[in-house]
Parts: sequence; structure tokens; C-alpha cells
Amino acid sequence: MSTVLPLPTPVLRNADRRGAREADKLAKRLRHQVGKAIADFGMIEDGDKVMVCLSGGKDSYTMLDVLLQLQKKAPVSFSITAVNLDQKQPGFPEHVLPDYLRALGVDFHIIEQDTYSVVTRVVPEGKTMCSLCSRLRRGALYTWAEQHGFTKIALGHHRDDLVATFFLNLFFHAKLSGMPPKLLSDDGRHVVIRPLAYVREADIAAYAEAKRFPIIPCNLCGSQENLQRKQVGLMMQQWERESPGRIETIARALGDIRPSQLSDPKLFDFLSLGHRDGAARADAHAWLAGEPHAAPAPGNDSDA
Repeated sequence: MSTVLPLPTPVLRNADRRGAREADKLAKRLRHQVGKAIADFGMIEDGDKVMVCLSGGKDSYTMLDVLLQLQKKAPVSFSITAVNLDQKQPGFPEHVLPDYLRALGVDFHIIEQDTYSVVTRVVPEGKTMCSLCSRLRRGALYTWAEQHGFTKIALGHHRDDLVATFFLNLFFHAKLSGMPPKLLSDDGRHVVIRPLAYVREADIAAYAEAKRFPIIPCNLCGSQENLQRKQVGLMMQQWERESPGRIETIARALGDIRPSQLSDPKLFDFLSLGHRDGAARADAHAWLAGEPHAAPAPGNDSDA
């Protein structure tokens, strides 16, 4: 039986130093990407009250952590409050987030609302729960934000989420739309921001591991295997394996839209393109009916 000898101490120290340098580089990259997204889209202004939605997953932990770092040296003054929605899922470790946030010294609030029972009662067994669950969660968070005067609601969606949503809408809803880095809610009362819009999911996973965040898994929708989003995610993973950098290229393309190169007459005035002054236009009904255009009457030449 062979004996495994311990590595010499200098080798361990060198590995630790390399790991620390890589962690520092990653943290710096995330701060740069989040700061750039905030600047590019005007996400945070002086005097903002930012409600950071904290789910207990790697994405929202990373978002909160990086925003707290940026807040210390930001060119504007803004407040941060971490808010979690306790949906009363069975087995949810209620103490984890409060303990973590108290140790961090962050202002926080836990909203308690039993959306779990509603979703499991309304959605038939075997059907995906994400749509209803997200609507209920969004409603609870928006209501609390309005009641407490928050000017921005920060969500932890990252670059890969934005690309995946684009393909979900393309493949399953026949529309070119996605998940914007900043949006106004449908009722016009809330501004939602996504500070991680430029950040790769792989970097978030590495950062969360390095920081040892107390991750809380979602046992409601995360355990459902036949989700359309998972199908798109697997497709994106395969693309990235076969052609590294493809997802980054697609993400950049979402910020470089050319309306004249697409087919939406609401975004580009195709009717006026190349139109000759005075030339009559036939509408779709006339084209489909196949009725010939009436010729000018003899002797009625306008140039005479």
C-alpha cells in the first residue's frame, strides 16, 4: 500500500498565493463589469433607495456583495436594503439569511408570504411552476418597495440570463425581445435594474465559491427538469463548449440592434424607403385581391 506524502510547505504557500491573486482579479473584474453596467444604463442616481432582492442563491449574494463594495467609493450617494421573500417552502432554513445579513451589518427585511401553498394548489402536478411563482414573488416585492419608498429594485439576473431569455422568446414566443438591464414596470411605478447584466454566470459561481456564501437551494421550481429555460441553457452550454466566446458575442449583439436590417415596420419606416413622390400606394387588401389599378382616362394627361 503506497503512502501519500504531504506537499512541501512552500508549494502550499505558493498555491494559496496564486488562489488569492485569482480571487482578487475576479473581484476586480466583477466590480468593473457591474460599475460599467450601472453607468451605461443609468441604473443608480444620487439619493436612490435601492432594494436588493436577495433569494439566497449565488447570483443575488454576488450582486449584494459587489454593490456594497461599489457603494463605498461610488460618485453618488445611495442606500441599500436587502429584502428576501420567505415563500414558506417546507424545509426553508429561515435563519440563514438573517444571520448572514446581521453579521454583515446590512439593513435588511424579510417579507413573509405563503406563495408556496398558492402555487402548489393552483398548478397541476407535473406542470412548471415558475410563471405563477415569479408573478406572485414580483407582486410581493413590488408592493413592499412602493410602501417603503424605494426608487430602484435590483434583481440578480446575469449576462447568461439575458441571452437565455432572448432565445426563450425567440423559440417559444416568436418575438425578438429579452430581459433588459433596466426597465419600467408595466404599471409605471417601479424601476427595475439588473447590475449583473455584463457578468458571466461562470464568474458568479467562482466568486460565490471563493466567498463561501451560505447558498439556499430552491426546492420549488429548481427541481423541475422539463423547463424550457433548462432546454435553452443546455443549448447554450453546448455552444460554449464547441465555440468558446459565442455567448459573449450574442450578448454584445443584444446591445447593437439594427432596425433597418430586421423586419418590423413599427421600428423602421420601410414604406417610405425609396418611395417616389406622388406615386400611388396599394394596400395589402388590394394586393391580395388581385384587382388591377385603374389606368388614367384617355386625354386626361396631367402633363398636357
